[in-house]
Amino acid sequence: MIRCKPLLGTFVEISIEDELPSFKALDEAFLAIEQVQSLMGFHDPESELSQINARSYLEPIAIHPWTAEVLTIAKDIHRQSQGIFNCGIGHLLAEAALLPRHLKISDCRFGGVEDLLLIKPFLVRSYLPLCLDLGGIAKGYAVDKAIEALIANGVQSGFVNAGGDMRVFGDHSREIEIRNPSRPNELIQIGSMKAGAIATSGLYFAKRDANARSFMVNPLKQEHVEFSESYSVVAAKCVYADALTKVVSISGNTQHPCLRHFSAQAIRIPNTITS
Repeated sequence: MIRCKPLLGTFVEISIEDELPSFKALDEAFLAIEQVQSLMGFHDPESELSQINARSYLEPIAIHPWTAEVLTIAKDIHRQSQGIFNCGIGHLLAEAALLPRHLKISDCRFGGVEDLLLIKPFLVRSYLPLCLDLGGIAKGYAVDKAIEALIANGVQSGFVNAGGDMRVFGDHSREIEIRNPSRPNELIQIGSMKAGAIATSGLYFAKRDANARSFMVNPLKQEHVEFSESYSVVAAKCVYADALTKVVSISGNTQHPCLRHFSAQAIRIPNTITS
């Protein structure tokens, strides 16, 4: 049984491959995704993420355990990638009209995720104004939480696919297909997966005019990055696969040392493949 809903700025597909599918499991899986979106959405000025951005440099902010977990993982990947992954680029995306302007960004010097302190397990504070964007990691986390909900409800096998961020579990192998960067409507089969996650980053569906900027930003250089190929990362959990695609896309290095640290592998698909 497969159900699909528009969430996380894409279409989320959840499939249960058990003989007796559970409607309750599907409902709770989608509710988990909706909760991640509600907590960590940049576009919602009332989300926890928006409250962190607006007030964490003024006072401590109490946050949900899921938000705390994503921020902890983000800080870890920031350290292991030597700063290539950094959620503190929201102001650059807002300046490029790629995200809404919730803050007065012209007069601020913004910090990064390294400037956010978890002073207690679910309490954060920053000594600099922040404009964090969790779009590069929260979608993968939402996929993982949906998988957890399915398993908690007794589902034995299935997958969750959120616009190319996918995690598979159970006894059934699933063929893995990646879009051809030179012809994005064409899929390339790269193998199969029984348990694990894969995420892909590419700019081939970015609808931009000649002067518009890429949504991929190098936080070390504070520059928008252009590339024509695609990068995929395979990992045990989708939160890591999602975030690490930014590391390999920005660095262009499919052998980046942090991949080994997180037991992940990267795949580069060049923009030259013909059918």
